[in-house]
Amino acid sequence: MKCQACGNSEMIVRIQDETLSYGGQSLTLHAMKGDFCPECSEGVWDEDSYRRYTEAQTAIIRAVKGDVSADIRRIRKKLKLTQTELSEVVGIGKVAFSRYERGETKPPASLVKLLKLVEMHPNLLAEMSPTFTPRKEAGLSKRPPSLEKKLSAG
Repeated sequence: MKCQACGNSEMIVRIQDETLSYGGQSLTLHAMKGDFCPECSEGVWDEDSYRRYTEAQTAIIRAVKGDVSADIRRIRKKLKLTQTELSEVVGIGKVAFSRYERGETKPPASLVKLLKLVEMHPNLLAEMSPTFTPRKEAGLSKRPPSLEKKLSAG
């Protein structure tokens, strides 16, 4: 194998520890195997080590940034709403909302911010959707008087 970085024709098989760092957190992977260049130290991991590296990379990013899909699910459950109910209130399709919760699709940052705001101020749900009626078991109060006036006037 030829070094992709410097063109050296000699690569050496080496097993070493590799430390990943992201957002102030570190993770060390032990016994990572690959072919390394003795001239420039560049290397290529073998298939198993590459898989371990990418899995660890994903894990450390999630640890720092948080799992958005878990946040969305937690907020919805805290509000005691179904996926269909919450998707109607925020104006997205229920299939898309389900994909966001399962982590299949990355939700728009604006949706995540909106849900975190609603988590802190659940009564905003009634302001967002005039047809939304909070359920007593969700612990949400009635619609704000200003919204009731708008609805009864219309």
